[in-house]
Amino acid sequence: MERVEIPFNLLTEDALKGLIEEFVSREGTDYGQSEHTLDAKSASVRKQLASGRAVIVYDPATECCNIVLKEELGRL
Repeated sequence: MERVEIPFNLLTEDALKGLIEEFVSREGTDYGQSEHTLDAKSASVRKQLASGRAVIVYDPATECCNIVLKEELGRL
């Protein structure tokens, strides 16, 4: 089965917030040299989702969702 792109606006606010917070709190998420708060990181990801630069992808094989940059979709 192929991965499925999920429009962020189809998620409830609580589900979207939880997904974004889980994503930005993962080890290895790199925001460069400066420190950012969870709220700032979450706001940045939300903006990227709203602009279409990032998308939510569901993988039926692992039953997991991830947030990826749109330009990386072809590499997955």
